[in-house]
Amino acid sequence: MTLRPGRAETSTIGTRSGRVAELTEIRATRPDAIASAAALRPRRDTLLGPSGRLMLVAADHPARGALAAGGDPLAMADRGELLDRLCTALERPGVDGVLGTPDVIEDLLLLGVLDGKVVIGSMNRGGLAGAAFEIDDRFTAYDAAALSAARLDGGKMLLRIDDGDPATAGALEGCARAVSALAGNGLMAMVEPFVSRAADGRRHNVLTPEAMMRAISVAAGLGTTSARTWLKVPVVPDMERVMAASTLPALLLGGEVAGDPKAALAGWRRALRLPTVKGLVVGRSLLYPSDGDVAGAVDAAVEAL
Repeated sequence: MTLRPGRAETSTIGTRSGRVAELTEIRATRPDAIASAAALRPRRDTLLGPSGRLMLVAADHPARGALAAGGDPLAMADRGELLDRLCTALERPGVDGVLGTPDVIEDLLLLGVLDGKVVIGSMNRGGLAGAAFEIDDRFTAYDAAALSAARLDGGKMLLRIDDGDPATAGALEGCARAVSALAGNGLMAMVEPFVSRAADGRRHNVLTPEAMMRAISVAAGLGTTSARTWLKVPVVPDMERVMAASTLPALLLGGEVAGDPKAALAGWRRALRLPTVKGLVVGRSLLYPSDGDVAGAVDAAVEAL
């Protein structure tokens, strides 16, 4: 992994601690290098790859305090290791890009691994995992203006709908404003909708076909235009009926690290046959596979496309 701070110089420090130290040094002494790297990053012309599909690696979990992967509750807390795994994934053939919060995207920009990649910025990370206010998914990261200024390709937002919690109304309004602003800047708006419930002291997404059909129907109507809106959805039972709820292009999410990776791949393959499903956005399942083989997990997901 080669560090390219602002594309003005290069470094071949090979150790994880060395890369982290140099990233921190750039941030402390030359913070403008981040904007320089963003301004000079080669971009691609289209979101979809040559196959007509889109394969993104997701890394926006830490900013919401969701650090667990598999059986390790703090797997994503080591930023150097996360960056190593992201760079491995981004180097694999067929991987189109990444989804992340500003801190992660800016590290990757400085590392020079986002050339020609689709880069989606995560926007509302305020609903911290496990917090009493978790349903209040406020916009605390990128906004449309910042995404446009950084020459990124779109913004992603989480939309959890709880009919019994008034905070849902604010989340709906915030997402609608973001969809409109992103479209106004010519950027993709990626909406991840769920029906959500609080039970047993935790918040759960309701993954029934009926719940997802309702969530998709609400998400599709957000904003002043849906021209640039995409959906990010889980694989649930009866996906043909679920995806018939909208004509918007959709990407499948990966969710938790799968106990049975072969079953997860089979579910993706079935859903990818549907006309509105255009690809995958997968994070922990690929970055922290149970066997530790990041490259192998990514290659298997690409093959499913």
